[in-house]
Amino acid sequence: MKKNLTLLILFFVAIGLTAQDRYLDEVFADVEVTADVVYAVNATVLQLPLVGEAVPIPLTMDVYEPAGDTETSRPLVLVFHTGNFLPNMLNGQISGTKRDSSVVEICNLFARRGYVAASVDYRTGWNPLASLQPERALGLIQAAYRGIQDGRSAIRYFRADVEGANDFGIDESKITVFGVGTGGYLSLALTALVEYNQIILTTNPAGKFLLDLNNDSIPETPMVIQAFHGDVNGEVLTVTPPDGSSQGFGLPPGDTTNYPNSPGFANDFALSINIGGALGDISWMNGVTTPIISIQSPFDIFAPYGDAVLIVPTTGDPIVQVQGASLVGAAQEANGTNQIWKEANFDDVVTATAMASSGVAGHAYYEGTFPFVRPVNSMGIPEGVVVDWWDPNAISPAGVPWNQLPHPSGGTFHDQGLRLNENMSAEKARANINEIMSYVLPRACVALDLPCAANFTSSTEEILDNSFVKLSPNPMSTYSLIETGNMLIKEVLIFNMSGQLMKRHTNVNSNYLEINRSELQGGLYNIQIRFEEGVTTKKLLVE
Repeated sequence: MKKNLTLLILFFVAIGLTAQDRYLDEVFADVEVTADVVYAVNATVLQLPLVGEAVPIPLTMDVYEPAGDTETSRPLVLVFHTGNFLPNMLNGQISGTKRDSSVVEICNLFARRGYVAASVDYRTGWNPLASLQPERALGLIQAAYRGIQDGRSAIRYFRADVEGANDFGIDESKITVFGVGTGGYLSLALTALVEYNQIILTTNPAGKFLLDLNNDSIPETPMVIQAFHGDVNGEVLTVTPPDGSSQGFGLPPGDTTNYPNSPGFANDFALSINIGGALGDISWMNGVTTPIISIQSPFDIFAPYGDAVLIVPTTGDPIVQVQGASLVGAAQEANGTNQIWKEANFDDVVTATAMASSGVAGHAYYEGTFPFVRPVNSMGIPEGVVVDWWDPNAISPAGVPWNQLPHPSGGTFHDQGLRLNENMSAEKARANINEIMSYVLPRACVALDLPCAANFTSSTEEILDNSFVKLSPNPMSTYSLIETGNMLIKEVLIFNMSGQLMKRHTNVNSNYLEINRSELQGGLYNIQIRFEEGVTTKKLLVE
């Protein structure tokens, strides 16, 4: 039955070189957006000083899908926007919403390639202007903690939907988190902070998220307490104790601070991507950490690229020591979690750029880490990774155009935006985003085990003689049945003759599978059938 041949795999690689590859190329012209999907309800602290309690608010996302797609098992990307964990405008930025230009562009680029993408909003609120460094660190870690709870609630929302109607047609084994700016802090924390005790047992430095409440010079009180702030996944209803012990954190007794959303579903995902941001503590990474694609400027003025103290951008006050892309990349190299990419073949201009830029950044190239190097602007300021643009005449939340709204640091919000985005334009931002996507997409193919991974990896699957597979009726008019005797089917992939994946059936675990005519247009198709023992192919004609 078995043949030691690679003809089948070479065939699929060959057609991939001449045709568009779903998940790599833009195979869909249009995108459908479902706006303001409520994925959770949870308590915000934004109004706490005014109303004296945490107030439940709906948490929403915009979901982007390829228009006209017939695939019902698609990879999902959750995209988290920037914003300093503060509301738009109060964060000192024009950006900071789920409809930032960068986030909309990234979601559209993924959707046109056949992904489902969701721009996810999350809770904000902390005081970067607190007078003492421990207070600023406490505010930031608590804000990030709420963001982690919200991110995992969004993941569970989709998994719950898969078990129901699967309205968005996703494959729950192929979920990615993608953070931009502050969203990069969130995506990295979602990836590495999986247990509450990690907050207490930091190493860079030790005890950075502990408070010295009794003034004995020995920090002993965690800045996050599960009884006050909820569990790290946000699955447990949390009401502060009635004894008033939570008041030291600004929380009244008996206040609900966390509402469970879609509890009981898994929180894991297969890939993490960040543009900017940093990790709360490098000790959170280990040999089982989800693979991370990290894009950051070595000269980022908002988030340390190495190991340094994060500062408040407007005041320069220290917040807490964090670790950026260079240490994340080094940790992946040491732990072996980037091995999936080291075994692949990425022979392209952007990978060569990442390798050369690593030398500029002062370290060896770590596969999965892209030091994004750009020259300083005419003001001598390193701009970092520019991915946003805006309309200066657009009306801000204050009811005034951005080019008229005074900024706390001087000038207008538009003026301050140009300091880090000189000659701001959609063309400039999109060029940077496209370069980032050129680095991300091939690695996503491999990490998510998508069909396009065959372009970058060599298959070790045994090629099976297809004589034991019965496919009838063939030609198909309404349906065809695949029957394989005693061999259990793992997965069935249906490609058109241009090499485009038209349908994927995963987790079949049966020796037969019915294919419906409604899923396919008339024409000739290649049916790839995968088993534990290997892979084979059959041709199917649809009338």
